[in-house]
Amino acid sequence: MKPCWKKEKAVETERKIKANDPTYNTSFKYSDNYICTSKYKLYTFVPLNLFEQFRRIANSYFLTLLILQLIPPISSLTPVTTIVPLVSVLAFTALKDAFDDILRHRSDNQVNNRLSTVLRNGTHVEEMWHKVVVGDIIKMENNQFVAADLFLLSTSEPNSLCYIETAELDGETNLKVRQALPETAEMGNDVHQFSNFNAEIDCEAPNNRLSKFEGTMTWNGVKYSIDNDKVLLRGCVLRNTKWCYGLVIFAGQDTKLMMNSGKTKFKRTNIDRFMNTLILGIFGFLASVCLICTILCGVWETSTGYIFQYYLPWETFVPGNILEDPSGAAAAGATTISVLTFLSYVIILNTVVPISLYVSVEVIRFSHSLWINWDEKMYYAKTDTPALARTTTLNEELGQIEYIFSDKTGTLTQNIMTFNKCSINGMSYGDPSDSEGNPMELLPQTRVDFSFNPLYEKSFEFYDNKLLTVIRSGESNPQQHACASMFFKLLALCHTVMPEVKDDILEYQAQSPDEAALVSAARNFGFVFKSRTPSTITIEVNGVEEVYELLCILDFNNVRKRMSVILRRDKQIMLYCKGADTTVYERLDPACQTVRDITTTHLNEFAQIGLRTLCLAIKEIDETTYNQWKKKHHEASTAIQDRDDKLHEVYEEIEQNLMLIGATAIEDKLQDGVPETIANLALAGIKIWVLTGDKQETAINIGYSCKLLTEEMEEVFIVDGETYEEVEKQLKTCNDKMDSIASNNQIDLVSFTEGVDAGSAFGGFALVINGHSLVHGLTKNLELVLLEAGCKCKAVICCRVTPIQKALVVDLVKQHKKSITLAIGDGANDVSMIKTAHIGVGISGQEGMQAVLSSDFALAQFRFLERLLLVHGRWSYLRMCKFLKYFFYKNFAFTLCHFWFAFYCGSSAQTLYDPLFISLYNLVFTSLPVLALGIFDQDVNDELSVRFPKLYTPGHLNLLFNTKVFLYSVIEGILASIALFFIPYGALSQSVNHNGRDIADIQSFGYVVFSTLIVVMTIRVGMDMYYWTGLNHFVVWGSIVVFFCFALFVYAGVLVPIGVVEYTGTATFVMGSGIFWFTLLLTVITVMIPIIVYRFYNIDIQCALTDRVRLLQRTEKASVISREMRSSRGSMTRRSQRSIRSGYAFSHEEGFGDLITSGKNIPEGDVRLRGTRNSTVTEEELV
Repeated sequence: MKPCWKKEKAVETERKIKANDPTYNTSFKYSDNYICTSKYKLYTFVPLNLFEQFRRIANSYFLTLLILQLIPPISSLTPVTTIVPLVSVLAFTALKDAFDDILRHRSDNQVNNRLSTVLRNGTHVEEMWHKVVVGDIIKMENNQFVAADLFLLSTSEPNSLCYIETAELDGETNLKVRQALPETAEMGNDVHQFSNFNAEIDCEAPNNRLSKFEGTMTWNGVKYSIDNDKVLLRGCVLRNTKWCYGLVIFAGQDTKLMMNSGKTKFKRTNIDRFMNTLILGIFGFLASVCLICTILCGVWETSTGYIFQYYLPWETFVPGNILEDPSGAAAAGATTISVLTFLSYVIILNTVVPISLYVSVEVIRFSHSLWINWDEKMYYAKTDTPALARTTTLNEELGQIEYIFSDKTGTLTQNIMTFNKCSINGMSYGDPSDSEGNPMELLPQTRVDFSFNPLYEKSFEFYDNKLLTVIRSGESNPQQHACASMFFKLLALCHTVMPEVKDDILEYQAQSPDEAALVSAARNFGFVFKSRTPSTITIEVNGVEEVYELLCILDFNNVRKRMSVILRRDKQIMLYCKGADTTVYERLDPACQTVRDITTTHLNEFAQIGLRTLCLAIKEIDETTYNQWKKKHHEASTAIQDRDDKLHEVYEEIEQNLMLIGATAIEDKLQDGVPETIANLALAGIKIWVLTGDKQETAINIGYSCKLLTEEMEEVFIVDGETYEEVEKQLKTCNDKMDSIASNNQIDLVSFTEGVDAGSAFGGFALVINGHSLVHGLTKNLELVLLEAGCKCKAVICCRVTPIQKALVVDLVKQHKKSITLAIGDGANDVSMIKTAHIGVGISGQEGMQAVLSSDFALAQFRFLERLLLVHGRWSYLRMCKFLKYFFYKNFAFTLCHFWFAFYCGSSAQTLYDPLFISLYNLVFTSLPVLALGIFDQDVNDELSVRFPKLYTPGHLNLLFNTKVFLYSVIEGILASIALFFIPYGALSQSVNHNGRDIADIQSFGYVVFSTLIVVMTIRVGMDMYYWTGLNHFVVWGSIVVFFCFALFVYAGVLVPIGVVEYTGTATFVMGSGIFWFTLLLTVITVMIPIIVYRFYNIDIQCALTDRVRLLQRTEKASVISREMRSSRGSMTRRSQRSIRSGYAFSHEEGFGDLITSGKNIPEGDVRLRGTRNSTVTEEELV
């Protein structure tokens, strides 16, 4: 195996390759096909991991303390107090890093050791992927992964076509078509010809553009153009193709898949970053306290210590030691002792930031990750996929998410289209009703029975029997029967679908899932598309075969927004058209006005429930008119210049005076629970931006389906300018209009420099921006204008965006907003976005694992994101904040008792507590209660956390742990330390026991203070706990019992021999005195009463939402709380004036019609394509 790091090579500007010439290709030192995502090798793990760990300020600080403790004149504590926790932290972190890296190694090995068939020395050789190099010729077979980025040479299919699935790249399971050059396709499967193939390839340098490739091939003195349609990318899967050959262009890290993976960034939580700042502040505080003690020590040593040396002699190396040098100066000796005392106090007072803090944080985060992994409510049984926390360092960040950036296909949707409703000749179908016309529920018994049709699909669902009745029996309404028959004939004829037969079952390959759904609907209603040739289309109508002559296909494109076919049968020429209502309506005959008005009403109804609509129209053409038009069409199609414009004019001429038949309404099936999840996340104050490669109409339609866009919105702004000036004007117009509407409604909009939520009493705004406009919007001069517009909106949709644009949009918000971002996606085109965001979530399942492998958390369904954030994220944030707040409080209270003691011991760095107590305070005596708080605590249960999404707000506002909260904890700790020190001091200073013996010695005093500290801190953590279980009671009260048992047994000589510990006999002596228990009780009451009063005031006078929900939880049985109650979250805002919109959305692309009429993708002598499964083909650009 090669090392995971490589010397940085020169930047490529172009790539030159010679086929079958490894010597030439090796001279350029192109990357091989080895993939390495791991960080360590066996021999580099220890030094690299230690280097990374000691880059953390805290670890370096504790290492420095350990070195100081090894110097006897400085340290009054044993080095064990630092060695044990430091080694524990380093070992725990190293084990976790090793485990994560082992998983990466296994993943790398699994990919690198896949086998591929490579042509070497004239023969096929099985080679592992990591041994494939640039210039190799690879043979692939059906259902195999593409090993590297390949230039397609030949395939088994007619005209050298092949089909690929790009799930690993974009999460889509629809098939795409690629075609080899005719010149290379002639080599077929001839190994000898491939061995002699010596073409030279000149192409672009490695880049991350998935949808574009530029290059040329020079072979036998002729230069040929290479574009994206002739390239197979690594990560794709070969489908419905027996075999194909390809030349390796890019390998390994240079492939477009890996280039789109982006750089792995070290992610740290907001709390981590804040903690670093706090620690620097604490270090400053510690230095100040140590400096005070140093000054006090210098004063005392000069005035008292110097002349007191006969009783407390100075060290021999200290200047001014009167026993060694009677003439020594006091100032020099006091200065030396003061410097040493400063270092000694640094060691003694370091417990304000104990290393056990980091151990506890790691344990808590690891436990939070387990809660996510073990949550049965985020388990998807259909694919046997649980939720997975792939990192243990970002859990609390889930409780502060303000922006979610989501992919669409495969993330929000299933990429499955279903035919739900339609309008035919002014009649709407799709809503079931009884004999009296009353609406009925969609139940299994109301499903239409299509079993009369031998070619029906069992998976097809339709619930309105009226339509089937009209189709099958036309006697009662002949006109409606004729229109319905024409409606489904149009669906069966006007498309670019290809049929195939597998195991005697007719299946369809469609360019888009929209077309597949429409042709499937026609099939189930008895209008079955059977086969096609370049010049004919064959359908079966209720068992009777009909053959149509295909005269012309007027192909779809984004400008036309419609598709037409011209067919001849029985000397009748008909034009069948389907397209957007806006374009079809413009070309209707005036006689259709009545049907048009009724259909428009139906279209609005369909659009309002998120369905994708198309209008259907027909026109009869006489032979003379067609012949004249055909001549114009031929001239336009053969024009050298402006061919597209001329064809468009010709199409416009024939597509006039159409007769409206009706409209279709299909549903782009969302994943379960997507609309409810988005609605609830929006109520939680989370803004959702959808970043998709789909077209604008498709993206908007899905926006309405998933409730990201609503009819209540004031306006949906669309930015689609082609130039910088147009985009700038549109963005500024959006901002001005939003400000104007908001001002008129007296609403405060979200400012991109502030964090205030927009008024929720009105519908708000949405922004839709295209990828070509985003190119200008992301420039330096416009990015803040874009951000301002986006942040004023409740929803933003970016369509037709490239993977790198997704990452740039995320980075724009991340850099200029003080907000936490989350990106969620399922394909390789989402990897950059996932890595750029603070939190990356991958959707795992059938669409590929590339996004999951780059993510921080993996979910099977988008709906689980609601629980991940509102339950686990909020709990993790709450627990971590309470843990940190309490941890600093207890350690300031513990440590500052040393500082108060310094005033009574001449600032000599004498410790107040037994060193054994100091070592075990954070590791044993107070560790379990604070861990229970950080791992198990919850203010309200999971049902209420979802039911009341506003509980998520404190995370947005960073209310639970900030500078103010930290200072409050520090002040509380300081005040507690004063009570803990001076109350026992006052009580014991003149006290005697029942025998008249003085109990005010240092050991007794230290034991009293420490015992009181343990009790106070344990009760205090109990007051912070909301969620009490048997385990909580055990660790809280058990910690107090454990301490006193430990003290009694260890200091009574039972477990440890007498003389081994300094405080032997102290525990029994002190605890036998009534003054000890009185002091303990008095101190606890003094410390706790102010806290109780403050808590009561907050709950009774300034009751927060959390307190009200907790009260509800106590009074409401858990069985009553159900997810159905969320239905009450419906919008109560007023409707926008913008109540009518088009539901048009069609993911079809231009160019497939020419492929059909050319006959290139139709096998000779067999109109039924071979296939391996029921799949669909799309030529929509991969972006």
